Amino acid sequence: MNTPNKLTIFRIILVPVMVIFSLINIPVNILGVPLNFIIMDVIFIIASITDKLDGYLARKNNQITNFGKFLDPIADKILVVSAMLILVGAGKLPSWIPIIIITREFAVSGYRLIAVEENGKVIAASVWGKLKTVTQMIAIILAFVDVNGFGAIFSGSLNGFAFVLNLITTIMMIICTIATIFSGYDYLKGAKELFKDARKK
Repeated sequence: MNTPNKLTIFRIILVPVMVIFSLINIPVNILGVPLNFIIMDVIFIIASITDKLDGYLARKNNQITNFGKFLDPIADKILVVSAMLILVGAGKLPSWIPIIIITREFAVSGYRLIAVEENGKVIAASVWGKLKTVTQMIAIILAFVDVNGFGAIFSGSLNGFAFVLNLITTIMMIICTIATIFSGYDYLKGAKELFKDARKK
């Protein structure tokens, strides 16, 4: 097994570790942030780095495999969805955000499979898709260390650093959600033609 695939598997292994820490109540705070959330944040950051690193190494060393092409996007989705569900459980994120993201991932993944099967076409990521990925990672990283939940800025009770952190986290989550919707539409707008072509065969 090559290094990129090992990194992908390592990323998947980090997910249950992150989940375990979400179940542990460590009675230690650092600057008001519970230690277990800081640990989960570090785990998520490390996992996110491996996401970029495995793709880079696979392309650089010509180590792209079918196993990697299959597992890498699955590992990404497991990581992001798990992190968001942890945040929902902690009361830091409303459930409708991961619902939108999960729905989009199912729809796009299905469309990609059909596109490859029908005409061998690989659907590249759009600008909206890239924006979704970047803002999603930033939003999750910030949400883990934001002691206030999504949209707490609108309560009028925050000030100083807490206000700025929650403002940025909330904005990133909103941009991420909007980009998720538009990227999903961007992928699926060609589905009608694809299904029409499939019926002709």
